[in-house]
Amino acid sequence: MAEADPIITQAPPADEAEAVTPPQDGADAKPPRRWGRLVLMLVVPLALIAGGVWYWLGLQGKVTTDNAYLQQDMVSVSGEVGGRIVEVLVTEGDQVEAGQLLFRIDPEPYRLVVNQANAAIAGAQASVISMQNDTALTGVDIAAAREDIAFAESRFQRQQELMQRGFTTRADYDAAEHAVAQARESLHQAEARQQEARARLANGAAMPGQNPQIAAAEAQRASAELNLRRTEVYAPSAGRVAQADRLQLGQQLLPNLPVLTLVAENSSYVEANFKETELAEMQVGQRAEVRFDAYPDMVLRGHVASIGAGTGSEFSVLPAQNATGNWVKVTQRVPVRIALDEESPRDLIAGLSAHVTVFTDEDD
Repeated sequence: MAEADPIITQAPPADEAEAVTPPQDGADAKPPRRWGRLVLMLVVPLALIAGGVWYWLGLQGKVTTDNAYLQQDMVSVSGEVGGRIVEVLVTEGDQVEAGQLLFRIDPEPYRLVVNQANAAIAGAQASVISMQNDTALTGVDIAAAREDIAFAESRFQRQQELMQRGFTTRADYDAAEHAVAQARESLHQAEARQQEARARLANGAAMPGQNPQIAAAEAQRASAELNLRRTEVYAPSAGRVAQADRLQLGQQLLPNLPVLTLVAENSSYVEANFKETELAEMQVGQRAEVRFDAYPDMVLRGHVASIGAGTGSEFSVLPAQNATGNWVKVTQRVPVRIALDEESPRDLIAGLSAHVTVFTDEDD
């Protein structure tokens, strides 16, 4: 047999020899990091508890809501008469003063109505003059009727004397008697015509000293002149022009149809909707702070001006009916008006979202 190959044993490198050296028990061993973990487990819960307590204490004495919006008084402007718009003097966003002319409606049709009313007045005046000169009113017919009665009675008396003497016929006697009756009836008719003429010229108790026909015609003219003046539409109050898209030159305007809106900038207030559970300590006059989402760095001071008389759902178009078997209680919200106590350095726009804080621990 061949000789066996010699077995060569190599010594391990110095680094490996040190690496595989088993650890020695004694003072040189490092203690486990249990104390650090224990401290961390205690500090974190304590910090969370402290933060919660601090947050809870910060909420005491005040109530907040982000369900709040800036409100401003608005006036819808429309034409009181219809017609074609012939002149527009304002545009979207313009600032106008009270009494400023906004636009004009075509006045020509209304001028024609005024002319017709003037003609009606002239016709009524002519009718009054004609009635004043009527013979029935002057008494001429009455005087003539009385003369006819005197003549008929005189003739009847002669016929009566002749009849007693037998010098006339029965027919002539009856004719004379009939003539007297006709003359008296004519007098009654003349007196009736005179009373009727006086009644037409009489002045009613409602408008003493003025003929009713003339008064009616003058009232029609006043109405026509009023409509003519209404063709010029003026600003009822100061504010900024908004929603003026329908205010176009040549647009056919319908009466009482709004064509623009005036937003009064000096009437800003905030309507905050608080939960009903937050109203226990809220009173009118308490201090409030208002922040707007549009201007995060701006804070305005205010106060509680009023607390709503009903919840939002109560004044809705379709109030909730809870008399059902599957009723679920929902926390209601009550509108609270916050009046602003200082001028805003930024432009306030109606409808801006706001965040309101009311301090309930302060005296009003």
